[in-house]
Amino acid sequence: MPLLIQYEKGKTMPNERIPTVRISPDNASVLKSLGGLQELAGSWRGRGFNLIARPDFEDKSNLYLQLNQTRETLKIDPIGSAIPNRGFGQDDIELFGLTYLQKISDAATGGALHIEPGIWITQPTTSYPPEAAPKGDQLIARMGTIPHGNSLLAQGICESFKGAPTLKTATAEYNGSAFPSFNSTPFATLPTAPPVISAAGSSEKATALAAGVPSFPQYDIANAAGAIVPNAGIPTAGSPNTRTPYKTSPVEPPLPVNINGVPMQDVVNDPITLLQAVIHQQVADGHTFEGTALNIATQASIAFSPNANNTPAAPPVAVKPPNGAGGTENILFLEGGDPVGAKGPNADTALVYATFWLEKVSHKDRPSFMQLQYAQLVVLDFEILTTLPPTAPPGVSPVNLGWPHISVATLTKTFN
Repeated sequence: MPLLIQYEKGKTMPNERIPTVRISPDNASVLKSLGGLQELAGSWRGRGFNLIARPDFEDKSNLYLQLNQTRETLKIDPIGSAIPNRGFGQDDIELFGLTYLQKISDAATGGALHIEPGIWITQPTTSYPPEAAPKGDQLIARMGTIPHGNSLLAQGICESFKGAPTLKTATAEYNGSAFPSFNSTPFATLPTAPPVISAAGSSEKATALAAGVPSFPQYDIANAAGAIVPNAGIPTAGSPNTRTPYKTSPVEPPLPVNINGVPMQDVVNDPITLLQAVIHQQVADGHTFEGTALNIATQASIAFSPNANNTPAAPPVAVKPPNGAGGTENILFLEGGDPVGAKGPNADTALVYATFWLEKVSHKDRPSFMQLQYAQLVVLDFEILTTLPPTAPPGVSPVNLGWPHISVATLTKTFN
């Protein structure tokens, strides 16, 4: 056995092994090791919004658009010890992290929507492979597991920000975010072309009109849920609009005209507008902001349309989130397919990206408090039942589309 030389509260000398027995240090040292992630530790509670397009096999509609105002609790605990990663091309490194449990329910019914256990970690600079965050920033990653049969590893960086966090700045759509859009408009996912996220402010209806393809009536709030409307690409009298609260049990309340002053159509287009409404009000009340932004993605490059509704049409812009990489895994049912490959996925998770804003909210006349806001976009791939020319290759039907599933929330750190 090699001699283990220890110094400075358990750390090893350079080129020596990380201790096999790892005794937890004091709380201050544990939190300090987390760097910009340390303020995640604690219990969070708040409200948000969830938008998801999902297959509608029962009604034979192209999709069901589910919209929920949400209540959320998020419990995050520091891991009380370093996490050794054994090296070969370079010396061992130590990761530090936190475990979390996220629970989300429908605000109206209390019905379960989401539960996710996971881990946030920090990573030091490495030489094999060469990975480093920009000066003053920190390499991070999030690992999450969802009971639907999905898991994700999303990498990124932690960086400081000042000013109103989710409002547009001169250099970015959202202050502190690496991503220019959290728009809900679906898009074609052909084998030869990467997915292209629509620009902020796009509407599904206007984007479809500009592309010369039928639109999906579920995304147009003017169409009442259950009302008879034409299905995309189906030359018939139409079918019921499959969107919340269509055929729900118990029956959900109708969609509101607005949420916190944000018109419902704007919420459907860009759910992040709800975070902006909170910040607008807090700015008007005299609050100021500083904190840490966590930007993570499961891909190293993501394509975004530069113009709302893609008008005028322009080539997509590739955004490379710093250190973005990782991936998603799905159970075989979600990946779908049949023995001869004639059908695509049932509902395959293809991409995840998100920004979390850890905000210290201050006021000259009131105590400061901690606020956590996040916007997350997950792309689900599944087919529609009819062709949308000209997006489909000649003679190919049905068409596989990417459907943005967007979750946003504003949480505050709580006593319990």
